Amino acid sequence: MSAVFDKPTLAQRFMPLFRGFDLPLLLVVMLLSCAGLVAMYSSGFDHGTRFIDHGRNMLIAGAILFMVAQVPPQKLMAFAVPLYAAGVALLVAVALFGITKKGAQRWVNVGIVIQPSEILKIAMPLMLAWWFQKREGTLRPLDFAAAGLLLVIPVGLIMKQPDLGTSLLVLAAGLSVIFFAGLSWKLVLPPVLIAGVGIFTLVLLGDQLCADGVRWVVLHDYQQQRICTLLDPTRDPLGKGFHIIQGMIAIGSGGVWGKGFMAGTQTHLEFIPERTTDFIFAAFSEEFGLAGNLFLNVCFLLLVWRGLAIAVGATSLFGRLMAGAVSMIFFTYAFVNMGMVSGILPVVGVPLPFISYGGTAMVTLGMALGILMSVARAQRQDPKDARPALLGASG
Repeated sequence: MSAVFDKPTLAQRFMPLFRGFDLPLLLVVMLLSCAGLVAMYSSGFDHGTRFIDHGRNMLIAGAILFMVAQVPPQKLMAFAVPLYAAGVALLVAVALFGITKKGAQRWVNVGIVIQPSEILKIAMPLMLAWWFQKREGTLRPLDFAAAGLLLVIPVGLIMKQPDLGTSLLVLAAGLSVIFFAGLSWKLVLPPVLIAGVGIFTLVLLGDQLCADGVRWVVLHDYQQQRICTLLDPTRDPLGKGFHIIQGMIAIGSGGVWGKGFMAGTQTHLEFIPERTTDFIFAAFSEEFGLAGNLFLNVCFLLLVWRGLAIAVGATSLFGRLMAGAVSMIFFTYAFVNMGMVSGILPVVGVPLPFISYGGTAMVTLGMALGILMSVARAQRQDPKDARPALLGASG
């Protein structure tokens, strides 16, 4: 006697692919994506197909998220060394015969024109997480020194292009892995204190240090100008200080509730430069005010918190380090972008995740979220192997 089995439906075939996805993380990402589409429709209203392209980029990022989430963390480890090596090799190629645009040599033609520094946003934490995973239980100070060397090489090459914004993101991702791997507070506090003293000195002696003819040998001219402009945007209100001044005017004019959707005068009269990319936060603030800003900040904090929660529950050191680093990448993106637009940080080319226009950045975000989902799925599919972990530095 033969038994007849019902054929599985299309939904039954695809549902296992979504099993283990972290729903709170997906919800926060969807809220940010909706805010990004609303902001892009208004700020990019007269930018041709900018709104449609932004939606397309989000769909591409979503597809990448889904595909990366299907790969278990153990298999992601196999990509660490090849991806890092390819990224560094391409950065060397950029330094030797890269393409220069607007005074920066950041691109290379390998059949198509690419910006290799974007690869390192993911390859750097992947490589360092692999490095510490291989040495779990036998970590020595020399291992942290080697990790620092692995970090310094690509960061130095990216700064040489020059690209301060991307180098900061790669540096933050790498330092997060090193910190979460157990770097002693005795090594963390001294550079933090030195940086604090440096910032205090810069603010106190800003007029003398930014006087005409004074040259800072450790920075490029444009980087020095950005810092000096941050300290006093009125030094060049129609030139270097124009971005910061207009951004602060737009944010301040939004008040508590904002001027309303499509009603931002600074935005639609084109006073805000780069209003669909790096300075879209100013356009969003003008139309949705303090209430809109709080909404964005809460969403980003929830995203980072959820990422760290996934890291704590990860089933391996590699998963914990990758999830923790990815979470801090999102924090760095949001903090630096909002800080530069509101005039508390120098202007650097860092987009606001899910809100700013940018295809390459959106692909990177999709990969980062996919890694978080991969770690979350591994935990849910084999909960008996999950073990608690502390996300912090050892004493």
